[in-house]
Amino acid sequence: MFKRIDHIEIVTVDEERAVRFYTEVLGFRVRSRFAVPGGLKLVYLDLGGTTVELMTFTETPPQPRAEGERLGYRMMALEVDDMQGALDALKARGIECTWGPLVRPAYARAEIRDPDGNSIELRQWIGQ
Repeated sequence: MFKRIDHIEIVTVDEERAVRFYTEVLGFRVRSRFAVPGGLKLVYLDLGGTTVELMTFTETPPQPRAEGERLGYRMMALEVDDMQGALDALKARGIECTWGPLVRPAYARAEIRDPDGNSIELRQWIGQ
């Protein structure tokens, strides 16, 4: 019945800034762009078969996000081959690690944030 995650939706306040981050920094590619009547712009990004849908409201902005944990989007996780190499490459682009890295026998985990403050987990599986 259930096959896979089709896509992850992320609301952004600046479409082009978000597209640059996800494409130039994280390696996604733009798959398609749409404008929906009523003031919604959509950009579909792809990375290894995973789709992120960036949503930008051009007429009625969404309500401000509450601080801390909440129901809904928490974060997405991107698998990396080399945690330290990924963190070094991100730092060279001005993106700081916001949590970690935490190294366990089976994995290493760290977090960064996109330009809108959404958390992105970086995960390196060790010995698999």
